[in-house]
Amino acid sequence: MAQVKKQEVRDHILKGAESLFADNGYVGTTMAAIAAASGVSKSNIYVYFSSKLEILWAISNPWLLQRFDALEADAHSIPEVEERVRMIFRFLWCELPAERNGFANNMMQALSTTSESDGYSRELLGWCEERLAEILGEALEIPEHEQGDIRSLAHIAFMAFDGFAVGQNLGVPNNACRPSADAMSGLLMQRFRQ
Repeated sequence: MAQVKKQEVRDHILKGAESLFADNGYVGTTMAAIAAASGVSKSNIYVYFSSKLEILWAISNPWLLQRFDALEADAHSIPEVEERVRMIFRFLWCELPAERNGFANNMMQALSTTSESDGYSRELLGWCEERLAEILGEALEIPEHEQGDIRSLAHIAFMAFDGFAVGQNLGVPNNACRPSADAMSGLLMQRFRQ
């Protein structure tokens, strides 16, 4: 007979795992530790999640969705185009990697240690890149049919995000990314606002 999944148990697993990831990182957190922290047996965790990676994505997805909603709202509140674009890159490269005690570094650890059998999907990255492209296209006031380059740029911006997240973990000062964000903003203004 199949075990009935309970939202409360799932929530306990996620809460325990999030605390452990924040304290020990992805690599330093084991499924046994997640089981102990959540008060659930290790075998019962697998009723809810197929892997540690799936647990991390279940924590990261809602956080990133919420942060991109907030980014879009913030961008809409800034009247000047160049300042909007600068704010977007500062968010992506400076603020997001530092949030939640550098939680984004858990994603970098997970991606660098995962294998195909862990069930990695590009769905979250694809969604983030598409959402960033939309926000940048609106910020730069580029018509939808001319946004092909913006989609490529969003991909590059997320690859750079990975580096900034690792830098955050290594103690690079949070404001060290600002010149890069500002330079990227200036380049985009030259390219798209001529």
